[in-house]
Amino acid sequence: MRSGNQQSAWMRGFTLVELLVVMAILAMLLSLSLPRYIYSVDRAKEQALKQELATVRKALDEYFADQGQYPEDLQALVAQRYLNKLPWDPIVESNTLWVITPPELPTPGGVYNIHSGATTTAADGTVYAEW
Repeated sequence: MRSGNQQSAWMRGFTLVELLVVMAILAMLLSLSLPRYIYSVDRAKEQALKQELATVRKALDEYFADQGQYPEDLQALVAQRYLNKLPWDPIVESNTLWVITPPELPTPGGVYNIHSGATTTAADGTVYAEW
């Protein structure tokens, strides 16, 4: 016959099988949710890139309408307060790797359009650098 102290000490712990079952359930839940999480993070970065490109392109158009020429660089948009700060490319996680397209001659300026510096493809199969 067991005493009360021995039985309560025995019942306080978990068995190895119980721990393995819990870990198996957690692994299964992670395997189902992790791909969705990663996909949603990638989609959020794509949406942020689209928004940054739209904002910069609008600022370039406004600069051209006001100044009669395109800015020499992106910093000019910030200096003239067309943008609050240099645009951030969420795909390459930098604000210095933009691919800049100059205007066609004889239009003066240095920045007609920008594209992402990323060489990878988006979820829809297009290349980020073509956006």
